[in-house]
Amino acid sequence: MPRLTSLDDQIVVITGAGRGIGLATATQFAAAGAIVVIGDLDDDVAAKAALQIGGRAVGHVVDVADRASYARFIEFAATLGPIDILVNNAGIMPLSALVDETDQATDRILDINLRGVITGTKLVAPDMIARGRGHIINVASAVGRIAVANGATYSASKFAVVGFSEAMQSELAPAGIDVSCVLPTVVATELAAGVAATKGMRAVEPGEVARAIIKVARRPRFETWVPGWSKGLFYTMNTLPRRVRNAAGHAIGADQALSKVDAAARNEYERRAGGHSDA
Repeated sequence: MPRLTSLDDQIVVITGAGRGIGLATATQFAAAGAIVVIGDLDDDVAAKAALQIGGRAVGHVVDVADRASYARFIEFAATLGPIDILVNNAGIMPLSALVDETDQATDRILDINLRGVITGTKLVAPDMIARGRGHIINVASAVGRIAVANGATYSASKFAVVGFSEAMQSELAPAGIDVSCVLPTVVATELAAGVAATKGMRAVEPGEVARAIIKVARRPRFETWVPGWSKGLFYTMNTLPRRVRNAAGHAIGADQALSKVDAAARNEYERRAGGHSDA
């Protein structure tokens, strides 16, 4: 059984932590006794989130798509002490058919969702290796295992995060560093505004994802789905022939989960996703 890690006085760095999953996660880490460093593209949002959480939580601006900005964020966090846990949470999910997606949108999705994870890992790994311990938790998505139309680039970015995490688990384990991947289904945040859950499923709350992340931080494991039962469903379905999987996915509406969305409900998010990175 994996070891049980105390979170007391652990320095936890979380990107995209001004809202949604990130804010819920920061709140729960702080409640568990950790020193939480909240990163958000909007410095005011980060500061307000830290004030809301209280205790030893601090906020700092970070653009995970900009290596220099991410480096300054990590340098700031390191002034509090060695970083114990990095939660790569920042992400965006603009939705459209690929032929309607601008090259700028493609670049932004990949820069934030994938390159940000790689950059964050590069920035914290050397010190963790030197200390012989540390934990990197990457927030991916169920869409990082199950590709869905109208979110091709988003899905590709999350598939890549899962693959990157698997590679880094093997690469960093000999140095005593844990790497974990958390895969939520539809979460009730602004990122998923206007997206309906498939038949038989409900949108999970940010706090549920946060609890899963806290559980992984306490007892490291590689892959965690939220809700937990969705992992079994995925692996069971994956044993079936593709035509059967496709038919089953169509029956519950999974194949159209990102196609039949409430565009009006997503207007504000789609506008903000053009300049922000949170989940």
